[in-house]
Order: sequence, then structure tokens, then C-alpha cells
Amino acid sequence: MHARLLSAPSHASAASSSSLPFASGRPCRSSWRPWNSRGTTSPPPPLSLRASASMQPAPPEGQNNLPVHGVTNTVVGVLGGGQLGKMLCQAASQMGVKMVILDPLENCPASSLCHEHVVGSFNDGDTVSEFAKRCGVLTVEIEHVDAVTLAKLEKQGIDCEPKASTIMIIQDKYRQKTHFSNFGIPLPDFVEVDTLSSIEKAGEMFGYPLMVKSKRLAYDGRGNAVAHDEKELSSVVASLGGFEHGLYVERWTSFVKELSVIVARSRDGSTVCYPVVETIHKDNICHVVEAPAEVPDKIKKLATNVAEKAIKSLEGAGVFAVELFLTQDGQVLLNEVAPRPHNSGHHTIEACYTSQYEQHLRAILGLPLGDPSMKAPAAIMYNILGENEGEAGFTLAHQLIERALDIPGASVHWYAKPEMRKQRKMGHITIVGPSKFSVKARLDKLLQRDVYDPEKVKPRAAIIMGSDSDLPVMKDAAVILKKFNIPFELTVVSAHRTPERMYHYALSAKERGLEVIIAGAGGAAHLPGMVASLTSVPVIGVPIMTSSLHGTDSLLSIVQMPKGIPVATVAIGNAENAGLLAVRMLASRDAELWDKATEYQQDLRDVVLEKAKRLEELGWEEYSKLYFKH
Repeated sequence: MHARLLSAPSHASAASSSSLPFASGRPCRSSWRPWNSRGTTSPPPPLSLRASASMQPAPPEGQNNLPVHGVTNTVVGVLGGGQLGKMLCQAASQMGVKMVILDPLENCPASSLCHEHVVGSFNDGDTVSEFAKRCGVLTVEIEHVDAVTLAKLEKQGIDCEPKASTIMIIQDKYRQKTHFSNFGIPLPDFVEVDTLSSIEKAGEMFGYPLMVKSKRLAYDGRGNAVAHDEKELSSVVASLGGFEHGLYVERWTSFVKELSVIVARSRDGSTVCYPVVETIHKDNICHVVEAPAEVPDKIKKLATNVAEKAIKSLEGAGVFAVELFLTQDGQVLLNEVAPRPHNSGHHTIEACYTSQYEQHLRAILGLPLGDPSMKAPAAIMYNILGENEGEAGFTLAHQLIERALDIPGASVHWYAKPEMRKQRKMGHITIVGPSKFSVKARLDKLLQRDVYDPEKVKPRAAIIMGSDSDLPVMKDAAVILKKFNIPFELTVVSAHRTPERMYHYALSAKERGLEVIIAGAGGAAHLPGMVASLTSVPVIGVPIMTSSLHGTDSLLSIVQMPKGIPVATVAIGNAENAGLLAVRMLASRDAELWDKATEYQQDLRDVVLEKAKRLEELGWEEYSKLYFKH
């Protein structure tokens, strides 16, 4: 490696020369660049250094007897200084962890936040080896690095997390598939192809359309192509660089959703998983992430199990992203793994107790793993992708950011990349809120799209009754829900005449997004009782006035439900209170709704106070004449 690192001026020499940057006695940021070889025969060096403060990082704990000040004395080295590196540096800054970055771009996103920025290639073995000397632990924010050198460094005692073996597996997607297949991880069918006849045979075996993929350097849709029939095979292979580039094919997967699970693994091998999210892609690039994913609990458990099993088959600590397919028949198949923080985990900065970036640092430093659970009920992440080239693209992005700053719960992350290109990831916006309905509505506002359609909005509440004859009573609950802008569904579900419908309705309530059910109760209160026995969604029973016992039979039936089958209730025929109770249940985890419910209660108070004032001013006789004429 040809490089020359100039010595930083000492404090003593700085004090003796007012022309030096340290003349004030306080160090300022130094910029280290390659040795200028003009006028010499020496080749230009591939490495330069931009740094702040001391050029000598502290060694990791255990290598000296210095007391630990703060979280750790260990210096973290990162191969790559893109947006992921930038957000790692942000988390490190909060924790007081020193970060050094190796990236070939002088103005890479992480350069403004890291402790030191070494300008050099993370694919050059000599450069990586020299860089590793500055670090207590070495990690990556991009997997396309010199993994062979990392393996050599590990043998020399350098601490690399995750391990070089893991990076090597992930770099080659065919090798990755083979590895996970050997560990029994469910995957789409795949096979290596190296000749036209072999890919034609694969087409006969898997059918069309056929997904053709490059083994290496494939990401964000790059390195993937689809052959719709045998005639397209030759052109598809050529578009991917030919068979010599290294190709394999996968059976086409008809998925209904793309899911992702962020898994953190500590140095001792223990793991924690973040809630399952849904990723929505645009031109094969992750565009929107919804958290948590709107899938049944059994699918969430299955996805988490697949992800955790996959990561436990790899070596090393850190955060890993596991991308998955949910198929039409309920299978969860592994698509691919990233051995680093990931786009599908950006929302964790605002939405979770421990962001994926802090978690990655905790994991590689041997600190306790943090709580991955969500601190907000719902979140949505929107990638700011370049919509045009150059200044035109920057203008469009700025307009989007301006609107985001006016959206409740929205946080803007701008990566400060100097060049705008179409479809390039320039930043992202995370919106957190009290419900999926809320954050999606805010995203629609951000994107200036008026797509509200009551027929398409998923209901949060349900009003059900055994007969349409109950509607004159139950409509009062509907009036309340409508007043509070709570999407709901209202239908007839008879426990006696349509038991199968009631059974399926109750079992699917949670999966369909229902959070509370208001059920009309006839004489024996079978409907609310049976529904409550079939779902964990809260049920409120409304006793219906009957001709025989005037609703007391319904009321008594509800309050005598067996243990383990709770059904809330209200006064006979008081569906309005049932609606208000449902509002309060939903408001307990919905700040906006809580404010509306509080305001409603305040309005009732004000009405009573106004009546009291009028009564006192007019006297009871005049007041009676005005308000009780009959």
C-alpha cells in the first residue's frame, strides 16, 4: 500500500506558532489527504485520513488498564460510510462511542459525524489491513467488502463482527441459499446455471416466469432479471453479464406480502427480534415499510422463527436483516439476508425503544442487547428516492421534506449525498402514530394523494346484532363511532340462525384489524358471549329491550358469563354508552383519540354547568316554563 499520513501538529508546536490551527490552544478538525505526488515518481496513495481530535484511537477493553469513561473505550471501525454508516455514527454519538470510517468518497454521508474518516477503498486488502490497526472492533455497513482480508485479520487477532465467514456467505447469493438450505431454512427452489442448456433445463423444471439472479453484487433490484419464456433466456443472461459472471435461477414465488425481521445477535450468541414489518417495493427498491406488519399472529411467529433460525446459523455479532416472502398458502420463505443494519429497520430510530443502529453497536461491543419492542403503536417509513436528475431532483425532494415537517409524528432523515440520481436513496421519512389508520392517512397527506374511501378503510371497531330489528338501538353506537371518526363495520351476525358465520366472524376479527366489538344481546346474550369465547378482541354487550322481561334477562345473562369469558356491558338499550366505552378503549393507545374523548367529556361538563347557571339565574319556575313546557 502506498500512503503517507502526515503527522498532526503537537500541542507544544501549536502553542509556539500562531499560524497553526491549534494556536488558540483548542484543537480543530484536521483534514488529511493523500500525499501530493506531483513532481515525484511515487504513485498516488490510495489512502488518506480526515480526522478530529487524536489520531491514536483507544485500544479495546482488556488490552490496557485504563478505566472506562462512559459506555466503552473501544473504537469502532466501519467499512463503508453511506447512510447506514451515518446513522450508526448518530447512535454512537449519543452513546459516546468513537467511530472511524473507511470509505473512498471524501464527502460520504458518515464523514460529517464520525470521529475519523479514512478515505480509501474497503475492497483494497492493504488499505483495510492498515485501517484495522486503528480499531478495537471492525464491522461493516455494506457487505461488498474485502472479506478475504477480513479472514486474514481475524487470524491475526483483529476483532471483526460479524465474522468474515458470514460476510463471505452473504456476498455470494447462491452460496447464501445453499447455506440456509443446508440448515433447513424454507426457501424458493433454486439451482445454479452455467450454460444455455442448463438454464433451459431449469426453465423446464421451474416453469415461467423464471427469476434469474447474479451470485454477487446484486442489491436493490440490480443483478436480477425475469425471463417470461424460453425465448428470453439468452437476452436475460446477457443483461446480467453472461454465465461467466456467475448466475443461478429461482422458481418464481407468488407472494402476497414481502416481510422483514431485524434480528440482533450478541457475542454470546443470544438473539432478540424486532417486530415483523411489511416492505413495499417500487422498481425492486424498498420504498415503504409498515410496522408492525398486518398479518396474523401465527405468521408473525413463523416469520420470526425462520429469521432467528437463519441468523443463528451464521457467525458473529451484530444486527441482521432477514427478508421474507409470505406466499398465498401461508408459507414464509427466506429471500435473502443482510449482515448489517437495513432499510427495513430505519423506522426503529423513532418507533422502537432501541434503534437497530444502537443495537448493532451494543451487539458488536459486547454490551447487553436493548429492548426491540415498539414504543409507538404504528409506524411507516417512506424512502426519499431520487425522482429526477440533478437540481430538479433536489427541488422535488425539498418540496416533499417541507410537507413532512408539517406532518404530526413525522421525522426527516436526509443523507446529504452530493449527487442526485433517479431512484437513488437520498433520505427517508418516518411517521409514527397511534394506529395504522392514522399513519397511513398522514402518509397520504404527505404524498398529496386523496385516497380516502370509507369502503376500503379497514375498520377498527365492529357493531353486530342478531337481527336487523335491533338496529334502532344499535345505531346509537354507530353515531358515536362516526362522531369520533373511527372506521367501523355494522352487520347482522346471528348466534342461532347463522352459527357458522358467527364462528368465522369472531375467529377472523383480530386478523382483520378489529380492536373492539359491540354486540347486541338478546334474552340469553348468546351473541356477545359466544363471540367473546372465540376471540381475544374486547366485546361490549348491549342488552336489548325485550317484550317479556324488558331487557333484564339480557343484562343478567351478560353479567353471569363464565370465568374466562369477559363481556363488558352497559345499561339496557344504551348503545350510545357502548360506543363511548369503545372509544375509550381505543383511546388508551391513541393519543389523538384520547384528546377527542377528553374534549367530549369536557363538553358534557360545560353543558351541565351552563344549565346550572341558567337554572340559578331564572329560578326553577321560569326555567320549568322554558324547558319543560309539557
